Amino acid sequence: MKIFARERGATAQVAGGVPAMCDGVTQGQDSMELSLFSRDVIALSTAVALSHHVFDGSLLLGICDKIVPGLLMAALRFGHMPAIFIPAGPMPSGISNGEKARVRQDYAAGKVGHDELLASEMASYHSQGTCTFYGTANSNQMLMEIMGLQLPGSSFINPDDGLRPLLTAAAAQKITTMTHLTPDFLPIGQVVDERTIVNGVVGLLATGGSTNHSIHLIAIARMAGIILDWQDMADLSDIVPLLARVYPNGKEDINAFQRAGGMSFIMRELASAGLLHTDVNTVMGRGLEHYFKEPYLDDDGKVSWRSAGSESLNLDVLAPAHAPFMREGGMKLVAGNLGRAIMKVSAVPDDRWVIEAPAKVFCDQNDVLTAYKNDELNQDVVVVLKGQGPCANGMPELHKLTPALTNLQEAGYQVALVTDGRLSGASGKVPAAIHVCPEATQGGPLAKVKDGDRIRLDGHAGTLAVLTDGFAERADEVYLAPKTMGVGRELFYGFRQRATAADQGAVSIGWE
Repeated sequence: MKIFARERGATAQVAGGVPAMCDGVTQGQDSMELSLFSRDVIALSTAVALSHHVFDGSLLLGICDKIVPGLLMAALRFGHMPAIFIPAGPMPSGISNGEKARVRQDYAAGKVGHDELLASEMASYHSQGTCTFYGTANSNQMLMEIMGLQLPGSSFINPDDGLRPLLTAAAAQKITTMTHLTPDFLPIGQVVDERTIVNGVVGLLATGGSTNHSIHLIAIARMAGIILDWQDMADLSDIVPLLARVYPNGKEDINAFQRAGGMSFIMRELASAGLLHTDVNTVMGRGLEHYFKEPYLDDDGKVSWRSAGSESLNLDVLAPAHAPFMREGGMKLVAGNLGRAIMKVSAVPDDRWVIEAPAKVFCDQNDVLTAYKNDELNQDVVVVLKGQGPCANGMPELHKLTPALTNLQEAGYQVALVTDGRLSGASGKVPAAIHVCPEATQGGPLAKVKDGDRIRLDGHAGTLAVLTDGFAERADEVYLAPKTMGVGRELFYGFRQRATAADQGAVSIGWE
């Protein structure tokens, strides 16, 4: 990037680096309790890096889960400065997602050992680039493109593709045309507005993206001075169709999504259906139409953009707006006497949208797995896992539970998860009401649920309720989360104390 910038007479310097943890590595570990707040640490680190007031623009290198939201949150507080995100693209496909899931489920059931699990993981994640399932990392790339913050078509080109380094070069050179020293000055504060945020939500819903962004987008909007809430997302989900089937919402991975037409197809279809604001600023200039094209190498060996195909090249992966996979979006807001929660429906089988079963209550995900191994969950069950919210223990992802719960579901049981914690963007097959608000430590009704309470989760009706007589009359309780010590968790005490609720972005930094 230094070389590319110098070709335009600019100097590129490393302003700073940010800490980043891998949620995939820390799943099920105590350190996962640092994950969500690492987003806010990244935002703080980015602010320190940009605070020197010597830069005319910023290139933001982010891909994975908390890095992109953290970078963007801070960049928006430097709204006077142009910014471009540079993605790395996904790694080439490894073993199939179905095979990967099979090995994980067999490991959870004790059918295979650690060596076979490790071999499967190494065959799945074998190269540079993002993981190939459509989780939070690839949802990040989709968002930055549909929000006009990175170059068109740059999201899902593999690192070893000849276009990849040239797109990086193009981004480094593009930023030099956007500074206050040029006639086309375009700071990020003039790119991200209410329309841009809405476009991001629409893209998330239309592609079945990560539920983590039901939190991150609210935090991002807040940093831009915009109020976004779950009801806004729910209202959009009622009218935005699901146009993509990418694992865990389908069998294929993000590379198949790219081959089928990728972001240019998705954005053109949504715009033609009147579901995107096209009258927006982007890093390419005015108008979202810049993003209906695809990048290619011209005769001079440089990146140019041309009209992309208007048809999906794989109707099992990408559907047109007039014939979507679902008429509504991939996420639902559910509410009732347990509070409000998010339910990802895009990956849930049709016959699992409504679950009614007795509760089995836990306060630790390891206790859930112990109960599973002891055959205590071999029944219709709603697993209630409380004390996992931002104020309790930092709101960890609970993806480690997915193989066990999937095994129960495939055994024929009616199974659901209800929690004030999070799930990975890779989760979705098991019906789950997550991010429950208010959380149990803040007096939420989840705190007073008992074993045997009958719970109904209805994705069609958008309801989450305890049906047991007298539940409303029970004395309110506050779950007292145990002290979290070790692996640095005690250092984040202040973050937990300050954190807003999940439906307010779970933000632990700011000025309020």
